[in-house]
Amino acid sequence: MFEVVAFWQKLRAKVAAFGLILAALLSLLIFGLQTASAAPNWTLDPSASVLTYQSVKKNTIVETNKIRNITGTLSSAGDAKISFDLNSVDTGVDLRNVRMRFLFFETFTYPTAEVTAKVDPAAFADLATMRRVKMTLPFRLSLHGVDKDLEASVVVTMISDTQVSVASEAPVAVHVEDFGLLPNIDKLQQAANVTNIVPTASVSFDFVFNAEGAKPAAVQTVAASTTEVGPVATDAAKANFSDEECLNRFAVLSRTGAIYFRQASARLDAKSRPLLAEVEGVVGKCPTLKVEVSGYTDSDGSPEANKALSERRAQAVADALVADGVPRSQISSAGYGEDKPVAANDSPKNKALNRRIEFSATKLAN
Repeated sequence: MFEVVAFWQKLRAKVAAFGLILAALLSLLIFGLQTASAAPNWTLDPSASVLTYQSVKKNTIVETNKIRNITGTLSSAGDAKISFDLNSVDTGVDLRNVRMRFLFFETFTYPTAEVTAKVDPAAFADLATMRRVKMTLPFRLSLHGVDKDLEASVVVTMISDTQVSVASEAPVAVHVEDFGLLPNIDKLQQAANVTNIVPTASVSFDFVFNAEGAKPAAVQTVAASTTEVGPVATDAAKANFSDEECLNRFAVLSRTGAIYFRQASARLDAKSRPLLAEVEGVVGKCPTLKVEVSGYTDSDGSPEANKALSERRAQAVADALVADGVPRSQISSAGYGEDKPVAANDSPKNKALNRRIEFSATKLAN
């Protein structure tokens, strides 16, 4: 029971990533407020800005996690935009990071989230005098291919004539189902072997914006020196992964269910391309490992036919990877038919789970 609660709370923290996104937007708009009579353009300072979400495990242990890579601008016309690199999810544990990226956010297809807004600078004409303003701000959040209009309460503080902070007045809540992410909760449940995960979104943030051309202020240096604040290198910047990182990625990519075939066919569907590209990238950064592409089916049809189909499908995936540059020496394939089901073959949903491609890795022979 504790594990269920722990993962539920953890998921809740992750889902907060959306909240954080909207939060970001608020910031954007806000900093725009001050821009009315000051600099014509503003830029978010990622080294001084913080976006956090919390998770709780075992009822008492609270973990604070982040989306680390954030960029934002506000134009003189009041057009605000903040982008979040969902591949920079930082939970402090590599396996959890990968699960959130590939299973929940599906970053191989939707790598970023974005907040946009139209800011009326006149609404914050008194900020320079008051130095601190509270406001409910509307914005649009684009996440997982879905756009939704939201609003949030923020506190805008004018740090200097060329710097403004936008912070959440209270945690922001977002509903996972609004962004078509409920099915991905099932994937997380399967990966963590838990049930009854109930997602809740809550996020806190403090964004700092600099006027165009302004020299970073001392407060930014202080903020940047705090624990794990600011940008972080993502997988794309790494030359190679450790063996553990490789195994984490192959295990999670196997659970995405994002490789598609025509019915009763081994012909790959074009929708498989984003995940295949992700797999290629991981294999390329695991040069000491050999990857087996394994095919599985449901129990419909004869065992012999299912095994043959699973073999053809696994071979089709392996061939596609090799065609895109993966060394043949690093790839093998095998089909296991209806063996090793991950769910009972008693419903369309469970049968779909059993029709799958998995990736596993072993050390290359010397």
